[in-house]
Amino acid sequence: MNLRQWARDLAMGVRFAFSGGREGWIRALLTAVGVGLGVALLLLTTAIPSALSVRHERSEARSSLFVGTSVRSASDHSLLVADAGTTFRDKDILGRALQPEGPHARLPPGVDAFPAKGEMVVSPALKKLLTSDEGRLLRERLPERIVGTIGESGLLGPAELVLYRGADGLASRVDGGRVVRLEHFGNPNASPERMDPVLLLLVLVIFVVLLMPVAVFIAAAVRFGGEQRDRRLAALRLVGSDSRMTRRIAAGEALGGALLGLVLGSVFFVLGRQLAGTFDILDISVFPSSLNPSPLLALLVAVAVPAAAVLVTLFALRGVVIEPLGVVRTAKPARRRLWWRLLLPLAGLGMLYPMLGQGRDHGDFNQYLVTGGVLLLLVGVTSLLPWVVETVVGRLGAGGVAWQLAVRRLQLSSGTAARMVNGIAVAVAGAIALQMLFAGVEDDYTRSTGKDVSRADMQVTVHSGSDVAGAAATFRRTEGVRRVTALSQVSLGAARKDPDLGSEMMVGDCAALREVAALPSCRDGDIFALRGGEYDEGTTAKLARPGRLLYIDPSYGDSRGREIPWHVPAGLKQADAIKDPNGIKRSGFLLTPGAVPPPAAPALTGQFFLTFDPAVPDAVEHARTASARIDPLADAMQWTSTRQTPKFAAIRTGLFVGATCVLGLIGASLLVSQLEQLRERRKLLSALVAFGTRRRTLGLSVLWQTAIPIALGLLLATAVGMTLGAVLLRMTATPVTVDWSSVLSMTGIGAAIVLAVTALSLPPLLRLMRPEGLRTE
Repeated sequence: MNLRQWARDLAMGVRFAFSGGREGWIRALLTAVGVGLGVALLLLTTAIPSALSVRHERSEARSSLFVGTSVRSASDHSLLVADAGTTFRDKDILGRALQPEGPHARLPPGVDAFPAKGEMVVSPALKKLLTSDEGRLLRERLPERIVGTIGESGLLGPAELVLYRGADGLASRVDGGRVVRLEHFGNPNASPERMDPVLLLLVLVIFVVLLMPVAVFIAAAVRFGGEQRDRRLAALRLVGSDSRMTRRIAAGEALGGALLGLVLGSVFFVLGRQLAGTFDILDISVFPSSLNPSPLLALLVAVAVPAAAVLVTLFALRGVVIEPLGVVRTAKPARRRLWWRLLLPLAGLGMLYPMLGQGRDHGDFNQYLVTGGVLLLLVGVTSLLPWVVETVVGRLGAGGVAWQLAVRRLQLSSGTAARMVNGIAVAVAGAIALQMLFAGVEDDYTRSTGKDVSRADMQVTVHSGSDVAGAAATFRRTEGVRRVTALSQVSLGAARKDPDLGSEMMVGDCAALREVAALPSCRDGDIFALRGGEYDEGTTAKLARPGRLLYIDPSYGDSRGREIPWHVPAGLKQADAIKDPNGIKRSGFLLTPGAVPPPAAPALTGQFFLTFDPAVPDAVEHARTASARIDPLADAMQWTSTRQTPKFAAIRTGLFVGATCVLGLIGASLLVSQLEQLRERRKLLSALVAFGTRRRTLGLSVLWQTAIPIALGLLLATAVGMTLGAVLLRMTATPVTVDWSSVLSMTGIGAAIVLAVTALSLPPLLRLMRPEGLRTE
């Protein structure tokens, strides 16, 4: 057999796929829709690396604080940048205050001109929010006039909230942290950070778990229209085609549907790419222009999908006898063998076994072994499920009419039923394993913030130069603020510049000071030296000698301080440090307002601990607005007891977004598959109705035909998913625990999708259950 004969037979099959009249077109279209949905998701997946790369490049290009190259003195190219970000409800707003110091100062990406003081340039999403009723409270916090919008090159996504506001007077506040002087944005010397091996393992498993159901659905879609195809194959044998040629023509028909599926998949991808710009999932959005599939990966999809269609069809027909008078498929088939089906998951476990106990301390996990092992375990679900369905339905007994119709249909075509639920079973198995892995390692990436949320709900830092007493009064008048603890602090040293002994001075009334120390007695004018502070190592005792000359706000390196001299008074009291609301035992000196030297007041940085009234829904927003009015560069931080590592949280977000897409594909593909099966059986359904079978009975039978395979598939998926999850936990050197809530939730989601698909297929089923369906030409 030469390639020319293969090409001729496949081409004939492609022609048959589109020249069989309405039936042929419907069959080809169903196949193409199923394949197209899978192809679209594969193309979107291949575009993810491009989108992530674009987001990283844009993030680096606009970076300024902490990573920007800071310069010491002003120049024609220098620019002062301060952190002016805020949070509105649950959305973070990236904000920067800009003050150019020369005519050639570099603009941030996406900005055409510097805003003047009282003006700001915002992203389109932030502009929409500020002009809406929802953003009324935020507009009070950002009163500047909007003079422009930030271009796409300066944003990570269309839904990102970003602003650049004009400012002045930033030169005196340069500290190399929240306020910096720079001559360009970005960090050209940044080097890629090595990812944690466990996080890398999570990413690998997520990609395999999300893409495997797509491949299963594509393989199932190319086998649509099996019964009509059987009659055509018999006719081909009748006109002289041999069995091998007939199988190649059948493969050509599947190839035609797959090629049309590639076209539809490209259309679906373009539509999905445009729609991606309108969605904001967990604060993640992308521009359509960023979703560019890798040419090599896109070519791989374009070649692999048609090739898979041909191979799957030839594999499906390997045990089918095609004769001129019909296809011998209704005879009792040989029982499926179990031994080779067990080899696949066992081989997957064998590939993962060498990495058991490796954890994060023994280098990266072998990517090929991880990918291959997880892939074989999930493929094991698709190979075991047909055997499980055949074995179980073969032993089901008698029941009602609907039950008997469903069971008999499953006994005759258990393979078709298994194919329909293979994708959902694979998705659920992978999801269970991932949820177990996430739950097992979550504690390693979740840290306690140390904040005592029972003592405060928010901490506001108002920088030096502000009226601390006036700020405290403003917060007390703010709607929803129930309690305010006002403390101020400033550094203290034994020398004017770069002191070798240094500590801190905290100022507050007696009630506020009792939040950081156990005071023996207190009245205005008292000064205390703290004992038992963390990391003190006797420094406070050395500095607290009466009469010693110390300096408030000394200078360090390039950072200029006020260098205010202060003599330790003779009437110094001692106090024991306790944990403050931040969970820290302070060291140094505590001063009541009456003991603060007047020249030191402008050097104090205000720390305010706020407690909110839970009956006021927007108390947090009112407090943030008040802090912005007191100091536009104030840092208002709402407290939480724990915080997750950003990369771990980002990977979990990516899993959620990917799982949402895959679940949508699962539902759509299951619906297409269900409609295709109903269409093939319309004459049988019409005959049953004509003989007096109740429609309720037929509807129940369709429900049982769906429920039995999906129940078996979910049980198998649970077993395989828990096994894979346990192995992955052992690989990360984490104790094996079963997160039953995740297992039950994933199983419930899978069952809910099938129930939804069954409900959507009932209207077409009722239309098909008419005696008129027996008419033919």
